[in-house]
Amino acid sequence: MTHLMTARFLTAFTLAFHIIFAVLGITMPLLMVIAEGMWLKTKDKSYLILAKQWGKATAVLFGIGAVSGTVISFELVLLWPKFMEFAGPVIGFPFALEGFAFFVEAVFLGIYLYGWDRVSPGFHWFSGIMTALGGSASGVLVMTANAWMNTPRGFTLENGHAANINVITAMLNPASFTEVPHMMIAAFQSAAIAVAALHAYYLLRNQANPFHRRAFAIAFSVAAAASLIMPLSGDHSARFVARHEPVKLASMEGHWETIKGAPLNIGGLPDEDAEVTRFAIRIPYGLSLLAERDPMAEIMGLKQIPKENRPFVPLVHVAFQIMVPIGFYLMALGGLGFFLFLKKKSLPVEPWFLKTVFFSGPLGFVALETGWIVTEVGRQPWIIANIMRTRDAVTDVPYLTGPLVSFVLIYALLAVTLVAVMKRIIKGADAQFNSPQ
Repeated sequence: MTHLMTARFLTAFTLAFHIIFAVLGITMPLLMVIAEGMWLKTKDKSYLILAKQWGKATAVLFGIGAVSGTVISFELVLLWPKFMEFAGPVIGFPFALEGFAFFVEAVFLGIYLYGWDRVSPGFHWFSGIMTALGGSASGVLVMTANAWMNTPRGFTLENGHAANINVITAMLNPASFTEVPHMMIAAFQSAAIAVAALHAYYLLRNQANPFHRRAFAIAFSVAAAASLIMPLSGDHSARFVARHEPVKLASMEGHWETIKGAPLNIGGLPDEDAEVTRFAIRIPYGLSLLAERDPMAEIMGLKQIPKENRPFVPLVHVAFQIMVPIGFYLMALGGLGFFLFLKKKSLPVEPWFLKTVFFSGPLGFVALETGWIVTEVGRQPWIIANIMRTRDAVTDVPYLTGPLVSFVLIYALLAVTLVAVMKRIIKGADAQFNSPQ
C-alpha cells in the first residue's frame, strides 16, 4: 500500500469513528436539556433521573469525542501538510472559533454535571442549554471548513498560494448554506434514533418502566422531527450539487451521457470501463426534474469529464443509493410514530412498533457514514475542489502502517469501553426505576 493510500485510509478510518461521537455529542445535550425542562415543568422524578443519566452519557461522549477529534487535528498536520500549508490561513479561523465553542461547551458541561445542588435550577438548566449550543456551534464551524473544500472562496490564487484572504467569505462559501444544515439535521436524526432504539429495547422487557418511557418519548420525538424535514434538506442539497458540483452529481447518480431529459437511475452498479451503469431502474426525465425542476433540463454526464478528474464512481453511487432510501424510511417511521401518538393520545409502545424502532437504530449512522462518503469521495481527485489534488497534498513520509494499526486498536478499545460505561449508566438508572410507579 502506497503512503498516499495509507494516509487516506487512516484519515477515513478516524473520521468515520469520530463522526459518530461528534453527532452524539451534538444531540445528547439537547436530549438532556429537554428532559430537565420537563422535570422543571412537571416535577416528575423520572425526568430528573433521565437528565442526570443523559448528562453522564454526554460527559463520556464528550471525552471520547475530544480524544478522537484531537487525533484528526494531528493527522491534518502530519499526513496532509501541503493541504494545511495552503488552506490553513483560509480555514484556520473557523477552527479557532470551534476551539472557543469547545471551551464553552466544556465549562458549562462541568457546571451541569456538578452544579445540581450548587446553582439555582434555572441557571442549571441554562448551563445545559449552553452546553447544547456549544456542541452545535462546534459542528457548524467545522462543517463550514469542510464545505469550503467543496466550493473554495475567500482568496485569490497567486503563484500557487492563497492570497488576499477573507476568512468570512471563506466561511460563508456557497456549500455552507446547504451542507451545514443538512449535516446538523443528520446529526440529530442519527443520534436520536439510536438513543430511541436503545430505550425501545428496554421497553420491550418492561413497558411500564417510567425512565425508559420518558427517554423513548423524547429521543423518538427528536428523531422523528429531524427525519420528517431531512428529505427537504436533501432535495435542496441535491439541487445545489447539480449547479455547483456537477461531477459529484453525475457520480451520485451513475449518469454518463450529457443529455436533456436525463433519466434517474435507481440502484445499479456503475461500470467505469464501459462507462455505463448496469442493472439500474431508469425513471425517464427523473434526474432533470429533480435537479432543475425541469424535465427537459440538460444534465452533464461523466463522459464529458476526463477520467483522471473523476472520483471512484461505483463507491459514490452505491453510497448515495444506500443513504437516500434510509432517509425516506426514517421519514416514514417518524410519520408513523406521530400518527400512532395522535391516534392513541399516548406513547406508542406496541411491541411491533418498539421492535421496528429497535432494528432501525443503526440505520441513521449508516446513512451518516454513506453521506460522508458521497461528500468526500465525490469531490475526488481534489482535496480542494479544482485547486489542489489529493495526491499533491499528502506527506512524503512513508511507514504509516504502524500508526494505522495502532489507531485501529486504540479506537476498538475506546468503543468497547464506551459500551461498558453506557451499560453501567443505564443499569444505574434502572435500579431506581425497576418497577411501575
